[in-house]
Amino acid sequence: MPAEVRVLVYQAAYDDEQLAAVRAAYHRVSERMAGVPGLLGNELLRNPADPTALAVMSRWESMAAFLKWEQGTDHRQDTAPLRPYRDTRTVAPFAVFEVDAAY
Repeated sequence: MPAEVRVLVYQAAYDDEQLAAVRAAYHRVSERMAGVPGLLGNELLRNPADPTALAVMSRWESMAAFLKWEQGTDHRQDTAPLRPYRDTRTVAPFAVFEVDAAY
């Protein structure tokens, strides 16, 4: 059985105005992606040790489902509202993980 996948996309907000904009963009993206096959859900996360650091974590039923969406024509359009808030302090703008174990 294929392993579930978690995708983290790193975002940044340096003041309250940017934080509000990231939150609004997150909600727009989430609405656009509702019903995408294989997408199990997503969350906007904020680092309590560095409140400027955020991440959108999406949960996918499999790597194949994620890659099908990522390589599809809607990927860039669906996520466009968040793109201006990517965290450029990170080496890579996102990370992909397969679930290896869970309880």
